[in-house]
Amino acid sequence: MASSDDLTIRSIPSETADSADGLSRRDLLRRGAVLTLGAMFTGNENLHAEELTPETPVAQTAKPPVNVAVIGCGDQGRTLLTSLSYVEGATVSYVCDSYAATHKRALEIHPKATAVEDYRKVLADNAVRGVFIATPSHLHKQIVLDALAAGKHVYCEAPLAHTVEEARDIARAGMAAAPKTIFHSGLQYRTNPQHHHVLKFIDVGALSKVAQAKAVWHKKTSWRRKAPTDDRQTALNWRLNKATSPGLLGEIGIHQIDTATWFLKSLPKSVAGFGGVVAWKDGREVPDTVQCLFEYPNGVHLSYDATLANSFDGTYELFQGTDAAVLLRGMRAWMFKEADAPALGWEVYAYKEKIGDDTGIALVADATKLLAAGKEPAKNRDTDPKRNPIYFACEAFLNEIREGKASESGPKEGFIATVVALKANEAVLTGSKINFTPDLFDI
Repeated sequence: MASSDDLTIRSIPSETADSADGLSRRDLLRRGAVLTLGAMFTGNENLHAEELTPETPVAQTAKPPVNVAVIGCGDQGRTLLTSLSYVEGATVSYVCDSYAATHKRALEIHPKATAVEDYRKVLADNAVRGVFIATPSHLHKQIVLDALAAGKHVYCEAPLAHTVEEARDIARAGMAAAPKTIFHSGLQYRTNPQHHHVLKFIDVGALSKVAQAKAVWHKKTSWRRKAPTDDRQTALNWRLNKATSPGLLGEIGIHQIDTATWFLKSLPKSVAGFGGVVAWKDGREVPDTVQCLFEYPNGVHLSYDATLANSFDGTYELFQGTDAAVLLRGMRAWMFKEADAPALGWEVYAYKEKIGDDTGIALVADATKLLAAGKEPAKNRDTDPKRNPIYFACEAFLNEIREGKASESGPKEGFIATVVALKANEAVLTGSKINFTPDLFDI
C-alpha cells in the first residue's frame, strides 16, 4: 500500500555522466527531490511540482465495511485484532483459536465477534470475506489452503511457513487463486508508508551508490511461556523447538531482511550465520542470539543481528551510500548527508534533528495529513502509536479486498522473504555459509 503522498519516481543511475537529454545527475537528483518534497506537502501525484500548494484539497470518502475473521488468538493475533479496531470499515465477525481459553482476551478487543475453536466454521460463513491467519508458522499451510478453497481472501502472517516446501505450496495456492482471491503476505514493512517514503529518496539517488546495509533487533525477553499443562506448554513454546520454529531470523528478522531485498531491488547471493543459546539456558533448541551476513550483488552486504538477551539499541534498518545514509526506526526516519554530497533544493525546508553525534534530516511520511491538520509536518516528530506498521498492513489488506487489486505484498514476495529467512536460520544453526541458487526461489 502506498502512502497518500506517494509519487512514482524513476531510479536515477549513479553515474555522473550527463543523461541523454543533457541533464546532469545532480540536476536529476534536484528535480526528483523537489518532486518528492512536493508530494510530501500535497499528496496529489498528478500535479506538476510548481502547481503543488498547501491548499490542494485531498478527497475524503467513507470506506465500506469488510467482514473479516482472525484465526489464531495468541500474541500476534491479538496485535492484529487491536490494529483492526482502529482501521476504518474493519468488522471482525469471528475470533478463532483451537484453545478456547484465548477467546476471552480476544473478545475484550472485539466484544461483538463470535468465538469459535474450529476454523472451518469461519470458512463456512459466506459473510466472511477475508481471514487473518496468525497461528504458529508450522500450522499455516492447511488453514491457508482451506481458506483459499473456500474463496476467502487471505492475510497470512510472515513467514508463510516453517519449511521451504510448505511455503512453496502456500505461494502456489495463493498465485493460483488470483485474481479472484487476494493473498496478502504479512510483510508489514511492505505496506508501511514510512518505508515507502524513504524508498523514494533511495530511488531518486539521494544516497548515490549504496555501499552497505545493517539491521538489528534487540529486546530482552525469554520467548518462553508458562501453561497449566505440559501439552499446552509445548504448544505455546513452539518457537523454542527446532522442528517447528524458524527462529529469530524467521519470526523477527524476516521483515527487516525483506526490507533490504526490497530496497536493494535484488535477491541475496549468499548468507553466513552464527548464533547460540547465550542468555536463556533453559533447555531450548533455538538460539537466543544470532548474527548473519548477507551478500547482495555488486559487493553490497547486509549485516543483521538479533538477540533476546539485551534491549540496547532497539530496532532499526540502516542503508549507507556514498552521498548519504538513511536510518529507519519504526515510524520515524532520518537522512545523514556526507560533507561532499551535492546540495538538494528541498534541504533548506527540512527539519534537522540531532541523533547521537550526527545531525539527521527528518524524513516525514505523513506530511500531507499533518499539513491539512494545520501542523508543521517537518517539525512534528510525534507518531500515533495506533498507526503502526501492523495497522497499515491491516488497512492495506482491507483496501485490496474492496478494490479487488493484487497485493504488493503478495505470495511471491512472501515466498521469497520466507526462503531467505529460513536459509539464514539454517546458516545460523549450522554455523555455515549457504548460497542462494535460482531454483530455491522457484514457485
